[in-house]
Amino acid sequence: MVEAFAVASGKGGTGKTTSTLALGMALAEEHDVTVVDADTGMANLLFHAGLADADVTLHDVLLDEVAAVKEATYDRFGMRVVPCGTSLAAFEAADPGRLRGAVADLARDTDVLLLDSPAALGSKSAVLPIVLADRVVVVLQPTIPALSDGLKVQEYATSYGTEVAGTLFNKVREDIDGVVEQAERYFEGPTLARVPDSDAARAARRAGEPLLAHAPRSEAARAYRQAARTLEIRDRDADDVASRFRSAVVPDRP
Repeated sequence: MVEAFAVASGKGGTGKTTSTLALGMALAEEHDVTVVDADTGMANLLFHAGLADADVTLHDVLLDEVAAVKEATYDRFGMRVVPCGTSLAAFEAADPGRLRGAVADLARDTDVLLLDSPAALGSKSAVLPIVLADRVVVVLQPTIPALSDGLKVQEYATSYGTEVAGTLFNKVREDIDGVVEQAERYFEGPTLARVPDSDAARAARRAGEPLLAHAPRSEAARAYRQAARTLEIRDRDADDVASRFRSAVVPDRP
């Protein structure tokens, strides 16, 4: 059993990495979860997961400097976490196509793969996680203009056969019924949760911990658990999924 989700947004600053780790920890209460920092150009998951000093990262896999992705995999907070490095030189030299094989290897030994995806769709490395995933979780700020950015993610995903698992509104400060109503008209999948703006989330980032580890009883943590329950993980054959990843087409451009 394995299903791969890309956690994506149309712009930066939505709390995508916070959301990826929070969903991962929530899902790990019932499933075997692997989280991958697929944002190879602007990686920051390693800081959120307390892995800033990791010796081996996904960059080493994409540069063909390690034999297997398991060497860049760490057990953290009840999940397996694959961080990416922050070197611009490594990003420019890395082969994004090697991400296919790395994800395929991970798929053979987990129930849920969460790919923390780049915020923009301007390169092969940015769009490949969305192409590889079975479904995409679109993280949105709670404004009408933000819907337009998210719809670009949905359009790209569906053009490659990736389904939309739903939308997750983050950093909510006020009533957003009107925004949610608009989103439900245009986005596929349900509204997974409305995550309140949270001092706890900011404190968790400073502490180098996922939100659900740092403040498990916060309102934001409860909202992420609600989102995880709504996802309803599907049972897919791991060998079939791995084979699909290895043969996935690397898009020339978005």
